[in-house]
Amino acid sequence: MITRQATCNCGQLHLTCEGEPRRISMCHCLACQRRTGGVFANQAWFGRDQIVSVSGGATEYKRVSDAGRPLTFYFCPICGSTVYWEAEAFPELIAVAVGSFADPDFPAPSFSVWERRQHNWVAAGFDMSIQRSK
Repeated sequence: MITRQATCNCGQLHLTCEGEPRRISMCHCLACQRRTGGVFANQAWFGRDQIVSVSGGATEYKRVSDAGRPLTFYFCPICGSTVYWEAEAFPELIAVAVGSFADPDFPAPSFSVWERRQHNWVAAGFDMSIQRSK
């Protein structure tokens, strides 16, 4: 079974998960754009039972999603990197920021959400076969 390590930029906050993610997605909502500083966010959704350990200190930030459901983000209080989050809409899952794995071989997203907020130039560099929702 594959084991993956996710860490913040400074290495203080760690998360270890086992197995393959249940879903890998990208989100184009404006809040994710602001949170990441990029034009979308990529997340790998793992079952809670796949999260082997979380270590280091984390600061919580809670907000309501564009769909009106609560989200809780966990980020490093030192470097500010968001490592993982929980969504009320998916209580059995934990989302982990794909970039926190620092693995160029990590599988690509297969699902895209909030595309009405997507920058019009983004699709040019992506595999158009991924599942999309509006």
